[in-house]
Amino acid sequence: MSRERGNRAEDLACDWLMLQGCRILERNVYSRFGEIDIVAEKGGVLHFVEVKSGTTFEPIYNITPSKLAKLLRSIDAYLKKHRLESPYQLDALIVKGERCEWIENITV
Repeated sequence: MSRERGNRAEDLACDWLMLQGCRILERNVYSRFGEIDIVAEKGGVLHFVEVKSGTTFEPIYNITPSKLAKLLRSIDAYLKKHRLESPYQLDALIVKGERCEWIENITV
């Protein structure tokens, strides 16, 4: 996916998450393990959101076991860096055209 399409999907995802009551804290957070697309907060829970988009395939399948492992290491680094002990979860937000689907807590 081109960076431009990825940015558009992330913009749509942020707008959609805010409509769901989330507060966007950060975007495109980099660690030595990889990138966290969106860090949001809702109801005292941190949501680390991986955004995937596509129209000709099911984008959720791009979140592979190795991608999950990198995301979890990135989340751990983020929590340590910011000295946070808040409850958190890793979510996926699938963007298909203008439609969004929020899949919460994908590691359970």
